Amino acid sequence: MISELKESEFNKCKPLLTDTGLLEAKAVIQGQNTGRIFVDDRNAPTSGFIWLGSNNGFIFIGNEDNEGFNAELNHFFNTVIKRDAARVGLPSFEAIGNHARWNKTIKRVFGDNVKGYNQRVYELHKGHYKGEKEPVIEAGYEVLKITREVLDFSFKNIRFLKSKIETFWASLERFLTNGLGYIVVYENEIVSVCLSGVVADEVHGIDIETLPPHGGKKLAQIVAHSFVKDCMENHMTPYWDCMEINKPSNSVAENVGFDMKFTYTWYSIPFE
Repeated sequence: MISELKESEFNKCKPLLTDTGLLEAKAVIQGQNTGRIFVDDRNAPTSGFIWLGSNNGFIFIGNEDNEGFNAELNHFFNTVIKRDAARVGLPSFEAIGNHARWNKTIKRVFGDNVKGYNQRVYELHKGHYKGEKEPVIEAGYEVLKITREVLDFSFKNIRFLKSKIETFWASLERFLTNGLGYIVVYENEIVSVCLSGVVADEVHGIDIETLPPHGGKKLAQIVAHSFVKDCMENHMTPYWDCMEINKPSNSVAENVGFDMKFTYTWYSIPFE
C-alpha cells in the first residue's frame, strides 16, 4: 500500500538515492527544499516517488522492479494524486526516474504512448570556469546580488522575483539562508534573474530567466557569471538542468564553462 511520509521521516529514503541521481530528490529528502514523499513501506521503504514542492515533477526513487508498488501506481496517481493536482491546476504530471532503469517501468505503468523529453544536467568545477567569456554589460543595466535589502526594495516588478523564489522555497527567509541569486535591473525593473532553485550538499541548482523585451543582450550569461563566481568563491558547485532542445540555455551553460554530467528523460503524462 502506498503511503505518504511525514517530513520527519524523509531521511528513511536516503538509501534509495543514487550517486548520479537528480539534485532535486536529494534536496527534498535532506529537507532543504519542499516536497512530498510517497513510499511502499513507511518503516522500511524500498520504492517511492517525490512530488516536488514546485509542482513541476514526480521523481521515482528506489527499486524500479517492485511489482507490488508498481501495480498500485496508475490507480494511485489517477485518484489520490489527481485530486490533489486538481487543487493546484495540474491536468497532467511529469514523471522522472532518479535512475535510468525507471524509464521502462514508467512507460509500462502509465502507457507506452507517454511523451518523453530529453534533459541535460551540467556541473561547473572551479578549474573549468570560463571567466574570460563574461560579456560586458550594456549601459543602463546593473547586476545586484539578491539580499534582504533587494527583496525589500520597491522595484516595479518585485513580485516577479519573490514569486520565483517562492516557487522553489518554503519562504524568502529560507532562500536567503540557504540559497544564492543575482538579478539584472534596468530602469527600476528586474529584467533577468539567476538563483538557486534547489540546494543539496553545497550544490546549487540554477533557475534562470530573462524577460523577453531584454533578450539578445546576453543578460542570461552576465547574471550566470555573477552566480558562478559567487559559487566558486564560496566552495559551492553550480548545477544546470535544461532541456536538450533548449539550444540557448545549453549554449549559455557551455559558454560559462559547465560540463555535461549526465542526461535523463522525463515523461509528460495526462491524468485519466
